[in-house]
Amino acid sequence: MKKSWRTLPRRSFLTAMIAGCGGVLAGRAPGTSSDDREVQLSPEHRSAVGRRRRIVVQYDCHGQMGLDIDRWIKYRFSYADQPGTQIDALWWDLGRLGNVVYPSKLLNSFENHKGFKKWRDQGIELVGRLVEETRRRNLECFWHHRVSEVDLGRDGTGAAWKDPPDPLKQAHPDWALKCWWPHGLWDFSNSAVRQITVESLREVAERYDFDGIQLDFARHVPCLPLGRQWELRHHVTDLVRNVRRMLLEVEGKRGRPFLLAAKVPQNLQGCRTDGFDVEVWAAENLVDIFTLGSRSMEVDLGAFRRLTAGRAIRLQPCFDDHHTTDGYRFAPIEVLRGVFANWWQQGADSVCTFNWSNAPPEIQRKFEDDYLPGPHSHEQAYQEIGSAETLQFKDKVFAVERRGGYPWAEGYFNRNDDAPLPVNLSRGGPPGTLRLRISDDLPKHADRVRKVLLRTVWFGANDDEAVEAALNGVSLPVLESDPHWKDAQIFSPAAQPASGGTGQYTVNPSQRLLRLDFAVAPRACRQGENLVQLRLAGRDKQAAGQAALEKLEVHVQYRG
Repeated sequence: MKKSWRTLPRRSFLTAMIAGCGGVLAGRAPGTSSDDREVQLSPEHRSAVGRRRRIVVQYDCHGQMGLDIDRWIKYRFSYADQPGTQIDALWWDLGRLGNVVYPSKLLNSFENHKGFKKWRDQGIELVGRLVEETRRRNLECFWHHRVSEVDLGRDGTGAAWKDPPDPLKQAHPDWALKCWWPHGLWDFSNSAVRQITVESLREVAERYDFDGIQLDFARHVPCLPLGRQWELRHHVTDLVRNVRRMLLEVEGKRGRPFLLAAKVPQNLQGCRTDGFDVEVWAAENLVDIFTLGSRSMEVDLGAFRRLTAGRAIRLQPCFDDHHTTDGYRFAPIEVLRGVFANWWQQGADSVCTFNWSNAPPEIQRKFEDDYLPGPHSHEQAYQEIGSAETLQFKDKVFAVERRGGYPWAEGYFNRNDDAPLPVNLSRGGPPGTLRLRISDDLPKHADRVRKVLLRTVWFGANDDEAVEAALNGVSLPVLESDPHWKDAQIFSPAAQPASGGTGQYTVNPSQRLLRLDFAVAPRACRQGENLVQLRLAGRDKQAAGQAALEKLEVHVQYRG
């Protein structure tokens, strides 16, 4: 009977695994700097990096397993099969270092999930079927690997908050970091964790006909010891370097490019905080695509563009609409247009969606009882957000980011801790200055613009609060005031809840918010960054104190 590696002593396991690595992991002390030249890529590889990739869907499809497989496939590909879709790539978000949904010699099976076990007993090989269906549609097909995902519960359907850790962690508790997750997250300063990650990805790369693999560092941080992330950054670089080398080995054997993407924080400060040395990754050509951020509207594409200058590396920002940026879950199409148009204007090569609805609402209702079906704006967005051209002269809302909503991290990624809103302003005090990005060249196309307004939403304001507003130094007149405004996704004075859940929000009937809209001349706007100044002027009878600016938006409406 074949021995499971999980029963081997740790020294024997590591020796056996390193011996099977084909030289990828041996020959350099883990974590040391590279003295080699940058990775050399073939013309075919570079061409594959540059293929048309308008919208990439990071697709977590664990739900509803066990249904009739053909019906399930039709559901999962609903948006990709619609005429006019701009989806060019499906990146299957099924990878983890733990229970897996494919036959593995290294990791445990997903067999505790009843639906998955039913399929397996029927002879259905899920990953192979997904690859087959994606290829049949001529879509790019990636394997998406969550680098340090939380453990699954006993039944395989949720996080193991009340269940024991994954068997791999039980066998090797020293491989996990103590942190916010009770079972600990994988510690990539440990060479064994890096090695088994590379080898588990080798299994996938050699077994399936994927176009590439994405390493997702958003799920979760920390992946290096807290307080030492930047000091120990070379260990994560070692992981990325060895995954790259392994995939190029597979590429050489199969005679077709095998790409590597990495999902990292949306700015260089965040990468530094979490220990991701993206400068080295770019300099050594270790990745082909940087997926930037996950639940942030603000992405520093300019900094990454400078970082990757002269390289074939592509940049794609990501928008998560389950753990959505605070206050904008299931936003209307105008908000989605504003987010993605801003990214295109800053030079994105492609865009990525994550945790969006799986199908139009009328179809999704037949499959998912636990969640509110996603909005029609998702369906519409998949027809529009894949290029700047298809967003041109369409109504948009440009919003400023809000903090919080993601407690499942220690570090930077996903938390939006440095977002500017909400912000308290004092009556009679100095103005607050906020930056707001507008993708559209409104002065140039002023004749096409029907209306522009600056919308502010306040908590703790008086019904007749006197607010002075200016955009790029131009004073703005008040257009409309609503002291009875309601917003189901603002909870002040209570703390904002964590993001996620069913997506069902209920308006608090006793909520008191003030909405103040200001008229804006199109020629007062700038394409790109704009400066908004707001000041609580106060009135004779208004008591001193503060009010909180909860939301700040620019709404643009076009003629025709």
